[in-house]
This record gives sequence, C-alpha cells and structure tokens, in this order.
Amino acid sequence: MVMHAQAAVEKTKAGFSVEKMLEIRAKAQQAVDRIAAQVKVGMLEEDANKMVVDTLREMGATKAFHKPYIRFGSNTTITFGADSVPGVRLGEDDIFFIDIAPVWDGYEGDAGDTYVTGSDPEMKRCALDARKIFEAVSAKWKTDKSTGVELYDFAQKMAKDLGWELNLDLGGHRLGDYSSAQHYEGPLHEIAFHPSANIWMVEVHIRHPEKQFGAFFEDLLV
Repeated sequence: MVMHAQAAVEKTKAGFSVEKMLEIRAKAQQAVDRIAAQVKVGMLEEDANKMVVDTLREMGATKAFHKPYIRFGSNTTITFGADSVPGVRLGEDDIFFIDIAPVWDGYEGDAGDTYVTGSDPEMKRCALDARKIFEAVSAKWKTDKSTGVELYDFAQKMAKDLGWELNLDLGGHRLGDYSSAQHYEGPLHEIAFHPSANIWMVEVHIRHPEKQFGAFFEDLLV
C-alpha cells in the first residue's frame, strides 16, 4: 500500500476525540469484566450469549459493529463469524472467552479477553499467552515503528515459539467513530504502513495445535 493511502485508511470524522475514544475503550473493558463475573460453571453457552446482550443493553449500548460472542470450551477454537457448536456447557476445568463490539455515543468500543474456571495449566498458559503476545506486539509497534504486516508476522512467530497456532482470520482492524469500516474494512495484518495510535485494534486468537481449546485477547494500540 502506498504511503499516501494511510490518510484515507485512517480517516476519522470531523470532531473525532481521542479522549472520548479512550473513554469508550475503558467502558468496553468494564463490560467484559462485568460479563465475566456473571459466567458460572455449568452455564450453557447460548444462555451466556443472551446474558452478554442483556448486559450491554443495560450499559446503554444501542448498537454494535459486530455481534457479541462468548465461547466455551471447544468452541474457543472457532473463528470469528462462525457459529458455535450448540449445547456446550462450561466445565469446572474449562476455558472461555468474550469478544464484544458495542457502540456508545457514536464511538466503537471493542474488547476481548479469556478466562479459566479451574486449574488446567495449559489452559491457564494459553489465556496468559494471548495477552503476552498482544503486549509484545504493542511494544514492537511503539519501539520499531513496525507496519501491520510486520506486527502480525512477529505475532505468528511468537505464537509458534510458545506452542500455539495463531488464527490470522482475526488479524486486527480499524476502530474509531462509527462506522470506521467505511474507511477500511480489511485486517491490520495487511497494512503496509506504521499504524497510528488510538484507532487500531490488535486481535490475538491462539489455538492449541492438538487439543480443542484456544484463547483470545484484543486491545487498542495506544
């Protein structure tokens, strides 16, 4: 991508407020925490997804730029946009992740994180490593002025070194005032310039190479 395209890809509406963007980011992260606190062992995934919708509505989200997801157990390996296998209940030694995209006050909130119900060491490490990969990618973005392509090449290698497979179907995206997709709908991992602060989400979805579980974490490059 030629450099002059960066302005078009990163365009925001007149009056775009970084302060408001960061406020909405924090609100989305609070929503994930509130949702996670309501998840109980034995819960059916379908019921949990209804709870997610209700929680976001209670928090005043009038719309979303993608439907919210909560995935339990083996469904944590399923990629974005694909339907979960129905009838999955959360076990005592299990893993789940949340991925929400509410819109508040015309700004896109986005947050996702993974939780473990028991003491399974591989599941715990998977959840921690998803966040660890994000933090390493964020640090590389700050220090090396890397492009989107370079950031995800780095993430893929790090995931492999840690023993996981990185799902590039979830390869980061634009964020901002709704709808940022009118400026760019593609993934961050195809961006050939150094992405600017406060408008790009890094998504990390890793999966065990053999077992049926994975983990997800996402946050804004700030």
